[in-house]
Amino acid sequence: MFVVGNTLLGLATVLDYALSFYSWIIIARALISWVNPDPWNPIVQFLTRATEPILAPIRRRVGLGMGIDLSPLIVIAAIWFMQIAVVQSIKDIAVRMN
Repeated sequence: MFVVGNTLLGLATVLDYALSFYSWIIIARALISWVNPDPWNPIVQFLTRATEPILAPIRRRVGLGMGIDLSPLIVIAAIWFMQIAVVQSIKDIAVRMN
């Protein structure tokens, strides 16, 4: 049973790191949107391609309140929720299996 527990713990850790990395990508995209970035820059293109599939549906539903795009904040809050609720639950299950 400890093999399954260790596998779940590894999966939870990788998921936690991936969510943290993606939240930093969202933050970078939000920061770079404050300036007038060159759309042909490869970094800007990567940030746009990596975040737009998640941000666009939220942006359509929430809209621009007072000219401020709140979609990055909503996504980061959802990532934090997933890290606390989902990842921590998987880690707790893994610890109980050991």
